[in-house]
Amino acid sequence: MTVRHVCLFDIDGTLIASGGAGKAALEAALAADFGVARMDDRLTLSGRPDRAIIADLIAYHGLDPAPSTAERIIAAYLRHLPASLACCKAGRVLPGIAALLGLLQRNDVALGLLTGNLRAGARIKLGHFGLYDYFAFGGFGDLHHCRDDVAREALAEVHERYDGTVRPDQVWVIGDTPLDVRCARAIGARAVAVATGWHSRDELHAHGPDHLFDDLSDPAALLDAWR
Repeated sequence: MTVRHVCLFDIDGTLIASGGAGKAALEAALAADFGVARMDDRLTLSGRPDRAIIADLIAYHGLDPAPSTAERIIAAYLRHLPASLACCKAGRVLPGIAALLGLLQRNDVALGLLTGNLRAGARIKLGHFGLYDYFAFGGFGDLHHCRDDVAREALAEVHERYDGTVRPDQVWVIGDTPLDVRCARAIGARAVAVATGWHSRDELHAHGPDHLFDDLSDPAALLDAWR
C-alpha cells in the first residue's frame, strides 16, 4: 500500500475527552487494591506515558517498588476503566474527529496512534467511543517512561508496516500537548497541535508546531495545510 501521509494521533484531549474516566479508574484501582484513599496532587498526567505515571504513583505513595506492583496497578486500572467510562457522562468524541478520520482514510492517509495510554487502555477508551477500528498500529505507553521513546516505537511500526518507504516528512504527529510537538521533532516528523486539551493555544504556539488549530472541526483545514 502506498500512502501520501501517515497521521499518528494522540488520544486524550485530541480524539476524545474522557470526562476524567482515566483518572477515576486509576484512583479506583489504588483504593481497591492498595488502600490509597486519594491520589497524590503532585502527579502530572498530561501527555505522559502511563508507565511513567504509574512509576510516580508508586514512589509518591510509598508502595513496594517491585515490578509486580506496577503490574497490579495496571491490571486493576484496566479492570476499572470500562465502568469509569460508562459513568463519566461528560466523555465525548471531540469536534470534527469522526468526519476527519473518515476523510483521511479516503485520501490515502494511514492512521495510527501515538499515545501515552497503555495499548489495552487505548483499545478500551477508543472502543467505548466507536473509534478504535480506525487505527491499525501505533506507539503506546506500556514500556516507555519518555514520550519521545513512544514516538520512536510508533515510527518503527510505520517503517515495518510500509517496508521503509515512508519518509519522516510524510509523518504527522497530531496532539494537544507540548510533549506531542516535542516527540514529533524527536523522530523528524511534522507536528500538528490542537488546543482541545489542557494547554492553551498560546502555550502550544510557543513550542513551534508546524500547524496549530483551535480544534479539528473543519477537516478541510488540515488537508489544505498539507497542500
